[in-house]
Amino acid sequence: MNYFADLHCHTHCSDGSLSPEQLIEHAKEIGLKGLSITDHDNIDAYQTAAAAAKKAGLLLGTGVEFSCEFQGISLHLLGYDFDLENRGVQQLCDRHRKRRDLRNTAILDKLSQQGMPIAYEELLSKAQGKTIGRPHIALLMLEKGYVKNMREAFNHYIGEGKKCYVQGEPFQVAEAIEVLHAAGGKAFVAHPQLLSEEFPVDALLKLPLDGLECYYSRLFKKSWLEMAQSKGWLMSGGSDFHGSVKPEIELGCSGVDEATFHRIFEKI
Repeated sequence: MNYFADLHCHTHCSDGSLSPEQLIEHAKEIGLKGLSITDHDNIDAYQTAAAAAKKAGLLLGTGVEFSCEFQGISLHLLGYDFDLENRGVQQLCDRHRKRRDLRNTAILDKLSQQGMPIAYEELLSKAQGKTIGRPHIALLMLEKGYVKNMREAFNHYIGEGKKCYVQGEPFQVAEAIEVLHAAGGKAFVAHPQLLSEEFPVDALLKLPLDGLECYYSRLFKKSWLEMAQSKGWLMSGGSDFHGSVKPEIELGCSGVDEATFHRIFEKI
């Protein structure tokens, strides 16, 4: 299926491998007409993405993926169509940046205790001034020979629940929704297909959400589509493309049609 737009992808401003300009050029090359960059907890990509998209003739809707918590369980929230200049969004991104800095330091401490020392200065160099995430730590673990591949780094050490994992200060889903709405945006549950059977879905769906990511990468569950339809919510879709960090996921392998794109991005 050929999609009009991919609404879930990442650049090197968080944990992807491509610059915003490279991502937009790649989107154009494969025939996409629209895109939303949803970097983790920051909107830095849009400093250069808007001009690049205009030059490429590609429609670009504002996006972000906030790391949140709901009833003590990790949850990701996609924000769309918000004002990039909104102070509330910028402040939430700043708080997330500080949270990540503290968490990364704690992860490095745990790795050192496991006989895998990494200097924080090395991590800063690897991230090249961009938002530092666990993929950057995994890359250094690979380069230093601590692991055979990045999958091993996550599966045995820094993945959620593993021996060197640190969550960091949690941000509540309700707060992120409130911030996005105040910025004129829309809030969607990211990849609900990945939620565990124990997740309190009924309680989550009582929040003032705007939509669900019904089409995620190559995963699809009809029940989520029916849930969005029953509530009159919007249905988003995207690949979760990260470039060479997750080479098995191709840009545009999931997405939305033209009508859905324009329903979500009214400000374009």
